[in-house]
Amino acid sequence: MAHLADDHDVIRVHGARENNLRDLHVEIPKRRLTVFTGVSGSGKSSLVFDTIAAESQRLINETYSAFVQGFMPALARPEVDVLDGLTTAIVVDQQRVGSDPRSTVGTATDAHAMLRILFSRLGRPHIGPPGAFAFNVPSVRASGAITVERGSATKAVKQTFSRTGGMCPRCEGRGSVTDIDLGRLYDAGKSLDEGAITVPGYKAGGWNYRLYTASGFFDPAKPIRAYTERELHDFLYREPTRMKIEGINMTYEGLVPRVRKSLLAKDREAMQPHIRAFVDRAVTFTACPECGGTRLSEGARSSKIAGVSIADACAMQISDLARWIAGLREESVAPLLTALRHTLDSFVEIGLGYLSLDRSAGTLSGGEAQRVKMIRQLGSSLTDVTYVFDEPTTGLHPHDIRRMNALLLRLRDKGNTVLVVEHKPGTIAIADHVIDLGPGAGAAGGQLCYEGTVAGLRASGTVTGRHLEDRTALKEKVRTPTGALEIRGADTHNLRAVDVDIPLGVLTVITGVAGSGKSSLVHGALPGQAEAAGQEVVAIGQEAIRGSRRSNPATYTGLLEPIRKAFAKANGVKASLFSANSEGACPQCNGAGVIYTDLAMMAGVATTCEECEGKRFQPAVLEYRLGGRDISEVLAMPVEQAREFFGTGGDAPLPAARRILDRLADAGLGYLSLGQPLTTLSGGERQRLKLAGHLAERGGVYVLDEPTAGLHLADVAQLLALLDRLVDAGKSVIVVEHHQAVMAHADYIIDLGPGAGHDGGRIVFEGTPAELVADGTTLTGEHLAAYVGGAAAG
Repeated sequence: MAHLADDHDVIRVHGARENNLRDLHVEIPKRRLTVFTGVSGSGKSSLVFDTIAAESQRLINETYSAFVQGFMPALARPEVDVLDGLTTAIVVDQQRVGSDPRSTVGTATDAHAMLRILFSRLGRPHIGPPGAFAFNVPSVRASGAITVERGSATKAVKQTFSRTGGMCPRCEGRGSVTDIDLGRLYDAGKSLDEGAITVPGYKAGGWNYRLYTASGFFDPAKPIRAYTERELHDFLYREPTRMKIEGINMTYEGLVPRVRKSLLAKDREAMQPHIRAFVDRAVTFTACPECGGTRLSEGARSSKIAGVSIADACAMQISDLARWIAGLREESVAPLLTALRHTLDSFVEIGLGYLSLDRSAGTLSGGEAQRVKMIRQLGSSLTDVTYVFDEPTTGLHPHDIRRMNALLLRLRDKGNTVLVVEHKPGTIAIADHVIDLGPGAGAAGGQLCYEGTVAGLRASGTVTGRHLEDRTALKEKVRTPTGALEIRGADTHNLRAVDVDIPLGVLTVITGVAGSGKSSLVHGALPGQAEAAGQEVVAIGQEAIRGSRRSNPATYTGLLEPIRKAFAKANGVKASLFSANSEGACPQCNGAGVIYTDLAMMAGVATTCEECEGKRFQPAVLEYRLGGRDISEVLAMPVEQAREFFGTGGDAPLPAARRILDRLADAGLGYLSLGQPLTTLSGGERQRLKLAGHLAERGGVYVLDEPTAGLHLADVAQLLALLDRLVDAGKSVIVVEHHQAVMAHADYIIDLGPGAGHDGGRIVFEGTPAELVADGTTLTGEHLAAYVGGAAAG
């Protein structure tokens, strides 16, 4: 007779309504590998992350005391009727590991902590405990009197305290120092009243600006070049000084240290584009001359094991470091060596052996960050856990996808439930169970289209089923380049004095296994060469769009600006009335559309605002019309409907708005509502929104970093058409990509390799896709040949 406990072999989801899910009912088998498919925006993440994983985390948090919960994020219960059979969920997503300059691959895992312990035990000369090898720990010395109570008497005793840290005192553990070009911070010919400060965020009239104009240290009407030596010092370098400015107690500080703290303390990769552009113009980053870029103090660098310091160990390629650790024989630290060797071997096994432990975490791609997080799970003894993955093949060459598939199957075979959101046919093929959502995206999605085996999906007739065997054929005729960017002696990261000519006026794809040097070539060597050749580069990377629930496609793309002005002109009122973040906001909810009630350690409650009924605007503002619609109705329109509304024959012709809407439609976002919060968009939607925003820029060279990330098979053809339109408009398009459809569609391919890390960094092929297939000597050539062979067979 079956035991009652064996009945709980599925995760039951009934009535899921999170985001765009439409009363979804689904049962997911436990201890199996289930892949969730569907077009971008169909509701996969809403089901897997925002419903199943979120509820698991919420229930786990509730097991802690109210006191502990007060320190944890309050999670709301997902919109779902029934959620049964949940187990502990471990989410391995593509969120960046960390953007702090002191966060590295080593600190993001346990590897650096174990290395510090190892060197504190075996390093000679012995310099101190593990903290003496930590570049996040400064050395501290202090002395003074302390009061000691003994019985009824008290006695002052002199004490000296010291702590040895491993932080380089010059760069404070960042590894680089900055030199600021003062001419980029201000215009010496202008006065402060005339807007002399040119730093982003220091707009005339703003608080940052008024701190200087109202400080009293100098005359704001006097040009900066006329300042006395004392005035210039106070303006640029004065130490923090507490004072009253316009009746408010504030701390005044010179412009240079203030800019260093507010802008330069952040990792460059995590900065907003306009701030990064300013920093690139105004600041020169150079390796710290005192520590040589290692971040470590002289003492930490002097202690060695078998002639290797901790700085040397962290700079090694991880696959080399693993071999070095394996060669150490010391019984006193045997358990530590075993654990460290296992962690390093996990890096190699997961395809990250080409990294080094001192690599800044902020420079990892989304796929690399996700695989770094996986390392903690590989040796775990936990079973009956639900592992949730967000496109684990992102950033992987077809050759590396097999290895990732093996890891997913290994987690399943240990008795775990593995849930994977994925678009790649190679990973869909290994699924035990497939759940396909759709049929469309946004409001047209959120429904169950298919549930069953992979073979059943192929025969199902759904969008995913129809496109699962899609193959893009090689071009019969490729474009002729109009010129070339000549790169000579490129040696960024692992590049080995690479000489290559990147053709202009065509679609060029740069490919190679993960870690072969693609990003180093495109982001390290290409921009400088393009600038020297007079070509303006527009780089579109994988960085996340920053935005709150108040941000939406209309605000992000600048579409709201012409719409607000058109409403203002048509009604003879101020444009600010038509912004939910400004004068037009509903006073009850402050333009949020909902009222949030904080319940301390319990999940907060969000209720639709009764005053504006969720429309976010004051009732008086909704009286004003444009083309028969109020502003809330316009923001509720999908992009395609808005194109007609603002088109030449529409109800409210507005060319400025139509141009932006056309770009959104070109990027495959015709279904998005103009006012949909950015926080509800999927990863693929956010990247295409970013692409649409950049299409208006006037650069001659477009560089795209894996634009197919998050794209469904059905959307790839639309992306290829967009790339073709860019090239046909006279642009040069350079794409770093692993997707064979993009390779097959290219005019020219540059393949790096042959391996990763120090086994890569060389050009192994240059030519057309047809020549790459005919050559057949590289890994990329082999996989592309198999891919187009499938097209021919089809």
